[in-house]
Amino acid sequence: MAQLIDTSVFIAMERLGRSPQDLVLEWRNEPVAMAAVTASELLVGVHRADSRARRLTREGFVESIIELFPIIPYDLSVARVHAEIWAELISNGSVIGSIDMIIASTALSHGYAVLTDNIRDFNRVPGLEVRQPDW
Repeated sequence: MAQLIDTSVFIAMERLGRSPQDLVLEWRNEPVAMAAVTASELLVGVHRADSRARRLTREGFVESIIELFPIIPYDLSVARVHAEIWAELISNGSVIGSIDMIIASTALSHGYAVLTDNIRDFNRVPGLEVRQPDW
């Protein structure tokens, strides 16, 4: 099954000193991609870096991710799934963060599993296959 990679995985990779290419090699038998909102979250991290050196290092890391992984846009089909998930999670009293809902909606609308270190929140989304990296 194809993997939609959550921001938490890329953050962990940066902290562990791993290359984005490692993820491609690890999942070489399955397609991998990221949601457009994940690119935004990563770019926020670039802008929030605490020093110029850190910003440049992080920017290089993030740009390599953006070049390497296909980016799936938030379009009408994702918006429809997003609305359905949001309504259901509200009814169940188990709402997750808005960005996580967009990532989950992107995965569901395209038939992807989510690869994340945030198992607790993504497991609340009905019908979503959630996987965690084997660090």
